[in-house]
Amino acid sequence: MSADLEKNDVIISVKDLAKHYKSKKAEIHALDGITTDIKRGEVLVIIGPSGSGKSTFLRSLNLLERPTEGTITFEGVDITAPETDINKLRQKMGMVFQHFNLFPHLTIIDNMTLAPRKLLKMSREDAEAKALELLARVGLQDRADAYPSQLSGGQKQRIAIVRALCMSPDVLLFDEPTSALDPEMVGEVLDVMKALAKTGMTMAVVTHEMGFAREVGTRVIFMDEGRIVEEGTPSEIFDNPKNERLQSFLAKVL
Repeated sequence: MSADLEKNDVIISVKDLAKHYKSKKAEIHALDGITTDIKRGEVLVIIGPSGSGKSTFLRSLNLLERPTEGTITFEGVDITAPETDINKLRQKMGMVFQHFNLFPHLTIIDNMTLAPRKLLKMSREDAEAKALELLARVGLQDRADAYPSQLSGGQKQRIAIVRALCMSPDVLLFDEPTSALDPEMVGEVLDVMKALAKTGMTMAVVTHEMGFAREVGTRVIFMDEGRIVEEGTPSEIFDNPKNERLQSFLAKVL
């Protein structure tokens, strides 16, 4: 593979990313010099203990968290540059949160078609056709006219995922998408994410689901104290961890 092709394969490039907060007693380094690339079609899984900076890192990728230092390049554009239209670029970066963020007063179909109609200027007919096709993919086409309050947590999260897909994003960011769910609902959401990975969707996922990380991830990052402590393939991370902190973490969660 030529150097140019290899470079073009990178969809997000992160260099020397830092995020500092000042409290009354000290300066907190939520992120402390993160450098990594995410390649097109990759499923990057980010693991680590609570407070390690996982979600801050993920949310920085579309500037929901503004970094203190460093650069983030998305599809060749430095999104940390002041002149960048981040809202336009966010249309290509779908985000799925821990809590579903569905509008309670709108039906499922209206929740899904709102952004494509407003931002992509799709007609109602085209937006609804795409939404119904995506709902069918996750087995919820019969819930199009329901309201969020009529759905289970697992159903709401599946809706949140396909709502993000309605914008035809180039990358999907997942911030602990199953941590707010009852255990019996986790599997149905992970199944949707596994199916997405098989389509070649570029994904960055913060999760505590180690089985998902091992089975679906193409690369795993272990973070602690705002840094990337170790990264590698799922096999390298779970079967042959080198760092003592990672070994200790895995001993507690596996």
